[in-house]
Amino acid sequence: MLAKEKPSIRDYHAHIYFCEDTLDDARELIKAIKKKYNLEIGRFHEKLVGPHPNWSCQVKFSEINFGDFIPWLMVNRGELNIFIHLCSDDSLLDHSKYVCWLGKSQPLNIDMFK
Repeated sequence: MLAKEKPSIRDYHAHIYFCEDTLDDARELIKAIKKKYNLEIGRFHEKLVGPHPNWSCQVKFSEINFGDFIPWLMVNRGELNIFIHLCSDDSLLDHSKYVCWLGKSQPLNIDMFK
């Protein structure tokens, strides 16, 4: 079913998930992103933050970057799982409906948005 209207998209977030065993892989991926793109990179959270089921690092990007950045991530993510969502005025929909995954999808704790 098509959306009745397009949500107001401010930007997008890619949350790179990692654990103790894949921390170095995540750091290498972020290093490569910094080298190739001028994007806003968040902190490495070595704990659960927000609705995320894993440790994560957030990359913020715009619609202009989407067409180049997402295919690049697909090819360069290695075995890391990445949660991507748009950012609108509805955090619940942003984290439940307006999402895509690179790698294995995982359940989020979206109760915090209800």
